[in-house]
Amino acid sequence: MTEQIETQTPAAEWLEIKLRCSAKTADTIAEMLEQLGALAVTYQDAEDSPILEPRPGERRLWPNTEVTGLFAVGTDPKPIVQTLQQILGDNFPLAVVNLQDKDWIRAWMDQFKPMRFGRRLWICPSWHQVPDPDAVTVMLDPGLAFGTGTHPTTALCLEWLDGLDLQGKTVLDYGCGSGILAAAALKLGAKAAFGVDIDPQAIIASEENARRNNVLERLTLSTGSDGKTFAPCEAAVANILAGPLAELEPQIAALTAAGAPLALSGILDEQADEVIAAYSRDFDFVDKKVKEGWVRLTFVKKS
Repeated sequence: MTEQIETQTPAAEWLEIKLRCSAKTADTIAEMLEQLGALAVTYQDAEDSPILEPRPGERRLWPNTEVTGLFAVGTDPKPIVQTLQQILGDNFPLAVVNLQDKDWIRAWMDQFKPMRFGRRLWICPSWHQVPDPDAVTVMLDPGLAFGTGTHPTTALCLEWLDGLDLQGKTVLDYGCGSGILAAAALKLGAKAAFGVDIDPQAIIASEENARRNNVLERLTLSTGSDGKTFAPCEAAVANILAGPLAELEPQIAALTAAGAPLALSGILDEQADEVIAAYSRDFDFVDKKVKEGWVRLTFVKKS
């Protein structure tokens, strides 16, 4: 086990003890930290392994997870570290860090800045202003469900929407998550959007974000099993995962109008051929764009 003590300032207010572990052992380590007096325990990606929105009832952690326990000022780390070493052995890298007190809410907010996708489209947190006076802006704060524009798959889909002429058209957002893609399509001129997601939290998040962007009256949301129906859309986008996308081809095809463009993402580069094959029955493949190992596949619905 590697113990590293980093004292940022003599006036540090908090003590952090961090351990790197696997997803399988993360909960056990979190419970140990709580039993040893941690006031709060958090999970964080220890590498660069982003995970997309889980299915309902599913809980996902990163393959390499960093578990951090936050302890009160004046806590002596030595007995805590000794106990962890006795129980866990030498297989869990560990660090002890003293933290200076600061405005944590402000520090969190400062992580999120306005982002541009394509030529016109910007995603902007509510506490910022977009620097471009001609911008098409979607106001969106980090919160419920996946999709704030920071992941490459979301960025790829937003760029694709910005490049379309959506004026007066209907758009399908299958697996709508936070509703970011549906809201963007409506801000870009679509007359109506239809968001489908099996996760009730995603429906709540999409409705709230649409309301904040003054497009709720043009957005219809469905869980796919609530009996709501709508005509095939004139453009469609789905940002989910490769496996579910392949399985959902019949449903997405049924909700996409003949001749309409379709963009699919949430797909790793090595999974692209599988998804292309799944959609070849009802769609003509157009192209593939890669961003940081993730891809966006575009198609046109066959007549």
